Amino acid sequence: MTKSAGSRRHLPSSPFNKPAAAAPPIEQYQVGDRVSHDQFGLGRVLAVEGDNAAVLVDFSGRQGRILSPYSKLAKL
Repeated sequence: MTKSAGSRRHLPSSPFNKPAAAAPPIEQYQVGDRVSHDQFGLGRVLAVEGDNAAVLVDFSGRQGRILSPYSKLAKL
């Protein structure tokens, strides 16, 4: 006879009992901010679209539109 998963007791120190962590807040950028991108390198924010939904960044003459949540972009 097998027990169902609902009746099984879990240890309080188990890493599987941890509640899901809240997502970190999305970085807010402004025109003129200096940034670093994992792939494109250093740049400067030229424009912010919508409510920080995307940013237009100049990477030494090459422009890129980076979408939120900016996982590869960091403010300097």
